[in-house]
Formats: sequence, structure tokens, C-alpha cells
Amino acid sequence: MAELRHSTVAAAAARSSNSPAKRDSDASAASSPFASTSSARGRGGGDDDDGKDAHRSSPLLPHHHKRLGLPSPLRSLLALEDPRSPSASSSYRILFALLAFLLLAATFSATSVWSRLNAPYLCQKDGITLHCPETKEAPSLWENPRAATTSWKPCAERRSNEPSDVPPENETSGYIFIHAEGGLNQQRIAICNAVAIAKIMKATLILPVLKQDQIWKDQTKFEDIFDVDHFINYLKDDVRIVRDIPDWFTEKDELFTSIKRTVKNIPKYASAQFYIDNVLPRIKEKKIMSIKPFVDRLGYDNVPMEINRLRCRVNYHALKFLPDIEEMADKLAARMRNRTGSVNPYMALHLRFEKGMVGLSFCDFAGTREEKEMMAAYRQKEWPRRYKNGSHLWPLALQKRKEGRCPLEPGEIAIILRALGYTRGTQIYVASGQVYGGKNRMAPLRNMFPNLVTKEELASAAEMAPFRKHVTSLAALDFLVCLRSDAFVMTHGGNFAKLIMGARRYGGRHRLKSIKPDKGLMSKSLGDPHMGWAAFSDDVVITHQTRAGLPEPTFPNYDLWENPLTPCMCPTA
Repeated sequence: MAELRHSTVAAAAARSSNSPAKRDSDASAASSPFASTSSARGRGGGDDDDGKDAHRSSPLLPHHHKRLGLPSPLRSLLALEDPRSPSASSSYRILFALLAFLLLAATFSATSVWSRLNAPYLCQKDGITLHCPETKEAPSLWENPRAATTSWKPCAERRSNEPSDVPPENETSGYIFIHAEGGLNQQRIAICNAVAIAKIMKATLILPVLKQDQIWKDQTKFEDIFDVDHFINYLKDDVRIVRDIPDWFTEKDELFTSIKRTVKNIPKYASAQFYIDNVLPRIKEKKIMSIKPFVDRLGYDNVPMEINRLRCRVNYHALKFLPDIEEMADKLAARMRNRTGSVNPYMALHLRFEKGMVGLSFCDFAGTREEKEMMAAYRQKEWPRRYKNGSHLWPLALQKRKEGRCPLEPGEIAIILRALGYTRGTQIYVASGQVYGGKNRMAPLRNMFPNLVTKEELASAAEMAPFRKHVTSLAALDFLVCLRSDAFVMTHGGNFAKLIMGARRYGGRHRLKSIKPDKGLMSKSLGDPHMGWAAFSDDVVITHQTRAGLPEPTFPNYDLWENPLTPCMCPTA
């Protein structure tokens, strides 16, 4: 019977091989590395001896597939198992579900990879031109998004029913005299502090002298910038202020030169009690004393709250610029808003990138080797003790940049503004000195925001002539135009930016944006070569939602010039 079955199968195979289609099928099956299970079984049918011969002659028989341990659906897919078997049917469903899951995961992964590979990076540089992607305009580029959540009003002025506590002239503790050093804004802070210590010691204040210094080289007098009559009259119930040294004091030269008439060695941020214990006795003894140096010689959290309120009163109410300065600033602000023929908001940008600021920062900036060598020589000349041999400056510069203590370059602030949503058409008033690096350094900012203007471009030479007599007059114009702006942006710290931020908060302009860039975050983001524009823009927008100039509680060791909320502002009813 075995022989009969074998001859029958052989005959059937011989008949079928006569068909051309069958012959082609057999030929392809023979050339395939996998033989079908059914045909293998046909060829391997018969008794045991014939089966053993068939196994020996074929390397890919079912016995060997089982030995490979392939899963049932895969064997069916490779024609190694009959797909009609029950086990193969259920395995097929599992296989298809697995394949569908992998296909879905691959689709999402491919989309993510493709978008990352094709995402525009921060900016593309073409020579000195930076090309940055356009961003969708934010709901409001000018109004502070969280202004509605706060409701504060100024409350530093004297109350109407508050009696004067100025002692009679013959009961004064004595006279104090100070030199207000530095630029206009440092001088402004010194004047506020002078009024405060006069109040602490119940002394009479001689009108401060605005001292010429080696950087500003300006000989401006108090009355050249500020309204003296308003200053004295406004504070008459707080402190007695006189214009000049009393006539009975005949040793006026000693007040400027003699150490006998000078109080020195006052620590920075000294307490009110320090002045009462150490300075007041000398004033009572000598009747007239000068105090120097006087930069930052009064603290904030170690003086009574009423003294801090008085400092705000001096800063925001008593110190008024002369009317001609105020009028010119109003003209400049109006011209900024009408540059396009229709009323538009404008931004004020305080750009601190002068040579002195760059040198003093001891940070590293982009530039040619020649520029870096020249800056190193400048630092060594101006600050030899800090420079030493220069070997420690590179790691120091890296650390300062990571900590956000380096001034932002014009190109860096341009990228930040674009990420925040400000467009190419934004009108920007630039308040700055001479930018280190000149036009080349300013080119990225000007290319991205071509509507950059300064006060010299808004006013004629004849209009500006009266203000060129004093450097502080020009600084006062910048101060007022920035104060009146619809958005204010600073690029580095300093008294100018602090006073603008504080005045905008105090005067109710905190409802408009006053942006203080997070330079630490910017350093990290701008140094990431793999960060796409969309991710960078999102980081910038989210981070600066809480850095847009809202009043914040004044915390210890945080001066009130930038944030006067705690001592000088009150919640509205």
C-alpha cells in the first residue's frame, strides 16, 4: 500500500508538471528559501524510511521550523503553517494589533522628528544681519496681562490732617551738607537719602550739590535740573531745607576740605540708629558737617517705615524737573506716537552697552580677536586690581553669564523682543550712550526693528541746543520719554532702569508693560543649538509673564527704588 500511494502521488505530480503555469510555480518555489508546509508534507509523505530520506535531502522542513521557535502567525505569514488553522487565526489578530500599535507609534515619532529636523532655529545670520522667524502677535503686547489681578494706588504723600513735626529753626540739631555724586539717577537717590537722614536726626538740610565726577564730567547745579522752589515747599512739613550755607558760618572752605568738618566711614546701607548714635553727636558739636562719601549710605529694611515713605515722597513728588525739560519730553513722546501718521504705541528701550559698562562687567562678548585684545588692555588699565594677570577672567565670565549678570547685547535683546511677539513695525525709542562696537554691534537690532530712533532724530538741532549744556539734562529727557512709554524694556541693571521701573509701578503705569529680561534663562536658551524657535518663544513668553512690572512685596535688602509697593503703595478700596 505504501508503494501504491507513492506511485499515485508521483503520477499526479508528473501530470501537474505538464502545465506551464505549474512549472513556473514549482520553479519559483524551488528557488525560494522557504518551502510551503503543504508541499513539503507532500514530498515527505510515505513510510518512515522515505521520510528520513526526505529530511536528509531538504534543509527547510517543518521539523526544522519548529526547532527555530518562530511564532505561529509569523510561520503562517511566511507560508510555514496553514493560515486556516485555529491557532493561526487568533495569532493573526494579535499580530495585526501589534503591527497597528507600532505603526501608530511610528507615525507620531516620525512627525516629531520631522518637525524637530525642520524647525527654524533661533535666528539665521547673514553677514551682520539676523533673520528671525515671525511670531504670532500676542493678545496684548502693551498691557500687562495680570494688571487686573492687582489694584494699588500711591500713598506716599503726607496725609491732609498730618501735623508738621519740623522743629523750630533755633532747635535744629545742626546742618548737614552732602555731595550728590555720579550720574543724574545716582544723584537723585542721594538727594532722597539726604532728606531721609535729615529727618532721622531732626537736622536742617543744605541744598545738595551735584558733584562733578570722572565719568560724567558735568558741572550741573541742582537748579539747572530740578525745580528748587517746589522741592523746598513740598517738603516744608517734613524737613527744613535751605538753599545756601548760613551766613554766620564763615569757614565755608573747610566744609569742602577739612576733615574736621567731614563725617567719613559710614558703612553702606547703614541703619537709622547708626546715624543717631554716631553722626548726630558730631553734628550737634560742630553745628555744620558734610557727609562723604554718600552713595548708598542708608539701608532699607533697617529704617522706620515712615522714613521709606518719605524717600518715596521725595522721589515721586518733591523732585520735579524744570518745566522746559518736561515740555520737551512731552513733545518727544508725542512724536514717537505719531511717527506713522496715526497714533501708535511705542516702546522705550534702555540699552546699556557702552564701553565702560562692557569693560566693568568683565563678561565675554562676541567680537574679533583684535576687539577682545583691545578690551583686555582697557580693563587692565582701568581696573588693574580686578584684572591682575587676566588668567582667571574667562571662567569668571562664563559663570557671570550663566548667572545672568552680563549686559544683553543689542542682537540678544532683538531676539527676545521678537520672541515676545513684537513685530518689525514696532516703534522703539532708544535711550543709551554710545554703544560699544558702533553700527556693526547695532546692526542686528536695527535690521530686525528698523524703526529705532533717539531723541536726536526726533528733534532738530535747534530744539536740542539748550539741553546740550548739561549731560544731566539729556539724561532727564531720556528718563521722561521712557517713563511715558507704552512699554519699557531694560537690558541691564542700574539706577536709571530701577527708577523707571519703580516710577511706572508707583504712578499706575504698571498696567502697561515694564519688562525686565531674565538674563540667566536667556543665556541658557541662546546657548542651546538644538532649541527650535517655537520652544524658545514659548519659554520667553511664559517666563516674562511675571517680569512685566507689576508691584511686588518689597523683601529685605531689596531697595525701594525699583519696587516701592510695601512702604509707599496701598490697596485700593
